[in-house]
Amino acid sequence: MRWRSFVAVGDSFTEGMDDAYPDGSYRGWADLVATRLAADVGPDFRYANLAIRGRLFPSVVNEQVPAAVAMKPDLISFAAGGNDVLRRTFDPDALVARFDDVVRQLRSGGADVVLFRFADVMARLPGQRLVAPRIELLNRAVGETAERHGAILVDLYADAGFLNPMLWSTDRLHLSAAGHRRVAGQVLTALRVGCEEDWLLVPERPLPKPWLAARADDLRWAGRHLAPWLKRRLTGRSSGDTVTAKRPSLSPVTD
Repeated sequence: MRWRSFVAVGDSFTEGMDDAYPDGSYRGWADLVATRLAADVGPDFRYANLAIRGRLFPSVVNEQVPAAVAMKPDLISFAAGGNDVLRRTFDPDALVARFDDVVRQLRSGGADVVLFRFADVMARLPGQRLVAPRIELLNRAVGETAERHGAILVDLYADAGFLNPMLWSTDRLHLSAAGHRRVAGQVLTALRVGCEEDWLLVPERPLPKPWLAARADDLRWAGRHLAPWLKRRLTGRSSGDTVTAKRPSLSPVTD
């Protein structure tokens, strides 16, 4: 085991929404990975999670990347851009160019860096014709950047398991607890570290609902999740405006 410290950087995907602890805070794949790495290293292992929901790529880069580099960890995970592809102002050329610079910066101190090709989240969301090509572009850039800089690539897009709605929360955008476990399993597999076998299991896919029941579900989802999201976009607000990083500095991992 060569990693004695791990810093996770990103947005809600890395913060852990919607995989809740009993107290209502979020766990997520990064906490699961940290716990597994700490089990091998022991009490000297340190973990920080700087991710904050709703953060756009420039904010992640400006606020979290310098802090992560300053900690000089052995392992850094970086996942950002998912919120950007949903915005009308998305600039693919600028993001791709900066992505390469960011990974170069993260690798400059000798840390191993984990990057992600995002799973296909658009299968159950509106706007697929607009957003899906953007996700494809971002995923392609991630793969090319990982190869150039020797980063560790976790290809969630190639994992057909994420087409199962049981791996997604009721908002259809964030992962469920089962989804986070599967991501953790994928990360640990990429790191060549063993994980709990059930982390990689995919729940049984639910049977299709009748058309009317499915449309009723769509209406409930739109009222509970889509409408608040649109309101935040119109008012220039973010779900993470009052949120701070859950683990802002390297500290021991406790069960």
